[in-house]
Amino acid sequence: MDSAIWESVDRLVAWLDSESGLPPGDERLLRIIKLSEEVGEVGQAVIGATGQNPRKGVTHTWEDVQHELCDVVFSALVALRTLTPDAPRVFAERLAYVERRSADFRS
Repeated sequence: MDSAIWESVDRLVAWLDSESGLPPGDERLLRIIKLSEEVGEVGQAVIGATGQNPRKGVTHTWEDVQHELCDVVFSALVALRTLTPDAPRVFAERLAYVERRSADFRS
């Protein structure tokens, strides 16, 4: 993953840390829970893009869904970086593992 992305994540984590009045353990848990909120927003956007709520109709676009998916990724990277200063290494190793595992199914 591009080092500029991790630099942005580090800046976000530093900013969130500076604004938090919570103990580090509580902050860590809440950053992980934040993922659930963001995933819910993806679901809401999909429902809105497809007009599945007849009372509301079409309220979102597929571009909104893309933006919400990005928010999930950002929140996950912030949570991972909050858990470990080695987040870039952990992410790269896990990505390599998933790529190897998926190669087994393609063969």
